[in-house]
Amino acid sequence: MLEQNTVELLERAGVSRRLHEEGLVHDGVELSFDGERHRIDFRALVGRTVTVYGQTEVTHDLMDARVASGAATVYEAENVSLHGFDGASPKVRYVKDGIGHEIACDFMAGCDGFHGVSRASVPAGALQTFERVYPFGWLGLMVEKPPVSDELIYANHERGFALCSMRSRHRSRYYVQVPLDERVEDWSDDRFWDELRRRLDAETAGKLSTGPSMEKSIAPLRSFVAEPMRFGRLFLAGDAAHIVPPTGAKGLNLAAGDVGLLADALVEFYAERSAAGIDAYSAHALARVWAAERFSWWMTSLLHRLPDMDGFTRRIQRAEFDQLRSSEAAARAMAQSYTGAFSD
Repeated sequence: MLEQNTVELLERAGVSRRLHEEGLVHDGVELSFDGERHRIDFRALVGRTVTVYGQTEVTHDLMDARVASGAATVYEAENVSLHGFDGASPKVRYVKDGIGHEIACDFMAGCDGFHGVSRASVPAGALQTFERVYPFGWLGLMVEKPPVSDELIYANHERGFALCSMRSRHRSRYYVQVPLDERVEDWSDDRFWDELRRRLDAETAGKLSTGPSMEKSIAPLRSFVAEPMRFGRLFLAGDAAHIVPPTGAKGLNLAAGDVGLLADALVEFYAERSAAGIDAYSAHALARVWAAERFSWWMTSLLHRLPDMDGFTRRIQRAEFDQLRSSEAAARAMAQSYTGAFSD
């Protein structure tokens, strides 16, 4: 789910042709609470949209453009290590096909994910981390069937959360909330479809087009932030610095935003010999990150069945849903955060 900012960034990078040909533009989303549905109209509320376009397709487009530019890419490097980023002469060392290599550079962009070497190379005392692990996961199923709805449906039900999503006009992705100790092997396709129908409103459940799963997996939910996002000449970006639960559709968008900020800062450094952009990178990026973390936490809290949930908490969820239905200001605030308006 690409925010409008991310689409505009890909346009700037010259890699948006397939996105505009194949991506699905969504003007809003639907929320369901115990079978009652309400639509949040992004275009009417904030004049913005989001676009469904697969993350693998974004990567495909970017790497095609990189090949066309003649830039070198090294795959399957081993023993990658970072050196000297606290000084003026950083170096990256790695082994490829049994041969050691060294790259001297001015700056390093650590875009290598949560388990990558970049954040792990930062001295422990220089890094502060914040984390929230949620006590449930998403069991997801992909099926070669048309989506049940033209827009995403987020459902809060007494049995747990559910999401109706899609990858394309003919491929759908569905999720149900499950305990962390569930095993994929215990969920047949029939069991999944039966459970999903129970959590949807009657009209949507009746229209659901089912079939054999192409893929099935359980994803845990967590929030994570590492501060700062700059250490000398090393900059962290994307999952190397932060993780959000998927409820707010922010992960890829935050990563793209980081890269856009860092790219502009480096252009400014080389074109204008100004370090203002790179000096402000961490603070600027983290302001967006925490806004997205807050929204993702709020969406997760609104939509999921919590293990220790009592009647009071359930009524609070209901009050939140009713406010989104009755208050244009509340709906606009959600639309702004979902479409990424907070990062302008």
